[in-house]
Amino acid sequence: MTSLTEDHKELNFGIDGNINNCDEIAKHNSEIQRETSTVVEKGGGGGEEKEMAPLAGSSIHRSSSRPQLDLSGAAIQGNFEERDPAILLPNQSDDISHLALDIGGSLIKLVYFSRREDQPINDKRKKTTTARLGISNGNRRSYPILGGRLHFVKFETIKIKECLDFIYSKQLHRGGMDSRRWQSKGPSTENTVIKATGGGAYKFADLFKERLGISIEKEDEMNCLVAGANFLLKAIRHEAFTHMEGQKMFVQIDQNDLFPYLLVNIGSGVSMIKVDGDGKFQRVSGTNVGGGTYWGLGKLLTKCESFDELLELSQRGDNRTIDMLVGDIYGGMDYSKIGLSASTIASSFGKAISENKGLDDYRPEDISLSLLRMISYNIGQISYLNALRFGLKRIFFGGFFIRGHAYTMDTISFAVHFWSKGEAQAMFLRHEGFLGALGAFMSYEKHGLDDLMVHQLVERFPMGAPYVGGNIHGPPLGDLNEKISWMEKFVQKGTEITAPVPMAPPGTTGLGGFEVPSSKGDTLRCDASELNVGVLHLVPSLEVFPLLADPKTYEPNTIDLSDRSELEYWYTVLSEQLSDLVDKAVASEGGTDDAERRGDAFARAFSAHLARLMEEPAAYGKLGLANLLELREECLREFHFIDAYRSIKQRENEASLAVLPDLLKELDSMTEEARMLTLIEGVLAANIFDWGSRACVDLYHKGTIIEIYRMSRNKMQRPWRVDDFGVFKERMFGSGDKKPEPHKRALLFVDNSGADIVLGMLPLARELLRRGTEVVLVANSLPALNDVTAMEVPDIVAEAAKHCDILRGAAEAGGLLVDAMINIQDSSKESPSSVPLMVVENGCGSPCIDLRQVSSELAAAAKDADLVILEGMGRALHTNFNARFKCDALKLAMVKNQRLAEKLIKGNIYDCVCRFEPAC
Repeated sequence: MTSLTEDHKELNFGIDGNINNCDEIAKHNSEIQRETSTVVEKGGGGGEEKEMAPLAGSSIHRSSSRPQLDLSGAAIQGNFEERDPAILLPNQSDDISHLALDIGGSLIKLVYFSRREDQPINDKRKKTTTARLGISNGNRRSYPILGGRLHFVKFETIKIKECLDFIYSKQLHRGGMDSRRWQSKGPSTENTVIKATGGGAYKFADLFKERLGISIEKEDEMNCLVAGANFLLKAIRHEAFTHMEGQKMFVQIDQNDLFPYLLVNIGSGVSMIKVDGDGKFQRVSGTNVGGGTYWGLGKLLTKCESFDELLELSQRGDNRTIDMLVGDIYGGMDYSKIGLSASTIASSFGKAISENKGLDDYRPEDISLSLLRMISYNIGQISYLNALRFGLKRIFFGGFFIRGHAYTMDTISFAVHFWSKGEAQAMFLRHEGFLGALGAFMSYEKHGLDDLMVHQLVERFPMGAPYVGGNIHGPPLGDLNEKISWMEKFVQKGTEITAPVPMAPPGTTGLGGFEVPSSKGDTLRCDASELNVGVLHLVPSLEVFPLLADPKTYEPNTIDLSDRSELEYWYTVLSEQLSDLVDKAVASEGGTDDAERRGDAFARAFSAHLARLMEEPAAYGKLGLANLLELREECLREFHFIDAYRSIKQRENEASLAVLPDLLKELDSMTEEARMLTLIEGVLAANIFDWGSRACVDLYHKGTIIEIYRMSRNKMQRPWRVDDFGVFKERMFGSGDKKPEPHKRALLFVDNSGADIVLGMLPLARELLRRGTEVVLVANSLPALNDVTAMEVPDIVAEAAKHCDILRGAAEAGGLLVDAMINIQDSSKESPSSVPLMVVENGCGSPCIDLRQVSSELAAAAKDADLVILEGMGRALHTNFNARFKCDALKLAMVKNQRLAEKLIKGNIYDCVCRFEPAC
C-alpha cells in the first residue's frame, strides 16, 4: 500500500493517526496532513560517466549533534493492546524530535515519528501468563525499537511556509509535543538539529533557523536514497511490485537475498546505482535523458504548464501518428527474423521526417505519448544493459519521473522485458517518493529502525487515504470533532467520491476554498492508479508464529481481492452490512447525538475506502479479504467506537453460561469417543453465531440464541463437507491396543462470544484438559464484530468454573482466577487437575489473523505446543485454510456465506469443515 497520498496534480492531503488501543482512544487526536504533488524534481544527476568508482565512505554518517536517546531503565511496559506495546524510556527527555526532510526542487518530503504515550495497565492475568511462558525482555535487542508510528507527508517546495507551519503546529521540532500543551517555557530549540537532504537543505537552512530556531544538518542525497531503499525492501513485506499491461503484481523480496541490485533513480537526469549491501553502493552509470528531458521538450512542443498536465495528455495520445513503426517500414508486416513486431517503434518521431506537417498539425496528446515512450524505452534499455553488465537479478526504479504513473511504469517494464527477452523484470517501490527522507531519518545515530524486521511493521490507512486526487487541501485537524466536521463535508454517491474541503478556521495554516475532485470506479483519473502511502506502525513485540511450516511461502488470505469479481462481491457485502453496523456502533455508545455523528462519519469514511479500492484494488498494497475486514475495524476505532457489539456479547455470554452446566452433565454421561464427536459437533454448531455473516443476522430475527443453537445441533449430520474427524479421532484415541500420547499443549484460536466460546470451544478445552493437555485460549487483542477478546475470556472462564472443577483447577493453575470472585459449591474438593488453562492475546483486532504478525506471548506459548485448533470462518477459512504447521492442526468452521462455500469447498451455506492435518 502507499501514501496517505502520493504525488498528484495540485495539493493533496493525507490523514495520519489511527486509534490503536482502547486506552489510547480517549486521548488520541488524528490530523489531516496536507500533502502535495510532484512537478519536476531534480533527482538523477545527469549523463553517462566514463569512469566508475565506488563512493568513498558511502555508509551513512551517524550524527551525534542532536540529543540522543537515554536508554537507562528501558523496558516494555503495559498490556499488549492493539499490537503496539510501548517501550518505556523513563529517563528520556522530551527534546527528541524524530523528524527528517528531503527538500527537492518541487517537493518537500517529510518523515516523522510519533511516540506512544500509553500508561501501563496492571494486568495480573497477563503477568501470571508471562511468568509461566517464560517471556522476558532479556532476549530482546540491547537498543529497543520505539513503539509508535512513522508518518509520510509532502508539500510543494514553493509553499514551504505551509511545511514550516505544519512542523510548528505539531511541534515536531520540539519532540512532537501537542502544540496545545506547549508553553513558552518549553524546551529550547537553540541546539536542535534536524537532518535533511536535497538541494533545499542548503537553500532553506536560514529560513528553518529563522522560523523554527533549528539547524539543518545536510546529508548526502545518494547515501540517503540507498539507505531508504534498503530499509523499505527489507522491512515492508509488499514494498516492490511489477507493472505490466496495467496490472500490478506485488513481489515478496527475501531480505536475505536482496543484494546486489540496481537502483535506477529517474529525476531530471538518471543515476544507476549498484547496491551491494547496507552502506555499500556505487553509481555505475547514468544518462542525461531523463525526466527533465521529458518535461523540457514537452513544454516546448505542447505548451503544457505542468508536468502532470503533460502526463495527462499522454493518456489520451496515439503515438502511431508520429512514431515510425516497424510495420511502417515493412508494409504492415512483422520483422519476425529478428523478433520485431509490426507495432515496435523503429524511430521515435520518425514520421515527422517524411510527412509534410508542422508542429501545429500534430496533437499535443500524441507528442506527449511519443516523448514518454522514447525516454522510458531508452531508460529501460540502458538499465537492463547495466544489470546485465554486473550480473544483477533485480532492477528497481524510482524518482519523480515514475510517481505512480501507470503508463510510465508500463513503458519501462516493456522495455526491460523486451531487451531481456523476458528474463528480467522492472520493479517499482510504493514509497519511492520518500527514499531520501527515510534515508535522512536513518542517518540519526539512534533512529530506532536498525534491525527492524518485516513482521514488526504494520501499515494502516486512516480516513483520508481514499482522497488522493484533485485539489484538496486543508489544515491539520486537532481533535475528533474537527475530523467529524471535515467528513461531513464529503458526499458519497455509489463509487464516486466528492470531497469539498472545509474552510480553514482562523489561526490555522489551511487554505480556504471548496475544490471538488471526483473519483469513479469505472473512469480512472490520470493519478488513480497511484498507490497510497499509509502510516507505518512500529510494533516491536510482533513476531512470526513459530509453528508455521514455511513462513516464507505462507499466505494468510484465501480470498484474493485482486480478482475483480471477488472485490465487487465483497464490496457489495460490506456496503450492505454498513447501516446495521453503524446502528450497533451508535447503540454501544448509548445512542447519543455525538455517537450518531461519529457513526455517520465512520460510514462516510469506510465507504470512501471501499470506493477507492474499487477504483484501484492495489491502492493500499496487496489486498486480501482479511485486510479489508481489518480496515473496517480500524476505521471504527478511528471514530472512537471501542466495541460496537459490547452489549450483544454480554447478553449472549449470559444466555450461554446459563445452559452450560446442563451441557457439561450431558457430555459427562457419554463414553470418551462419543463425547469427542459431540464436542466437535458442538463447536461447529455454535460457530453459527457470527454477526459478520448476513445469514446469521437473519437467523437472529427468527429465534433466541439457545433456540438457534439447538436447531444447529440437530442439523449436524455426517459426513460434513470436509470431514477429517475419523483421522483426528485416531490421533486422539489410537486404534486397537495402541494408545497415542496426549498432546502436550494445545492452542485454541477462539472466535465469537456467546455460544461459540461458551458452548463450543470451552467444553472442547475442558476435554483436552481432562486428557492432561495444557490449553491456551488465543483471543483477539482488540474487539472485532462479536469476536471475544483476551480481556473478556477470563471472566467467562471464571463464570464457567463455578460449575466445573476441571475448569476451576485449570484456571487457577493458569492464573485466570487471580481477580475472580467465584463461588464454588464444594470449595474443599480437591481439584482433579493441575494442568493449566491460560489465555493469550493474538496481537490483532480483526475477524481474521495473519500468523506472520502475532503477539510475543502467543509466539512464546506456541514453542511448546503440538496442537493448533483454528475455529471460525475468519481464522480457519478466510485466512489459514491452506496454512500448514509443524504440529497437528485442526480447522473447524461452519460456512455462513454461499459464495465462500462454493469457491472454497464446492459446497453450500451452512456446510461444515472439520479439517485435520498431521504435523508437517
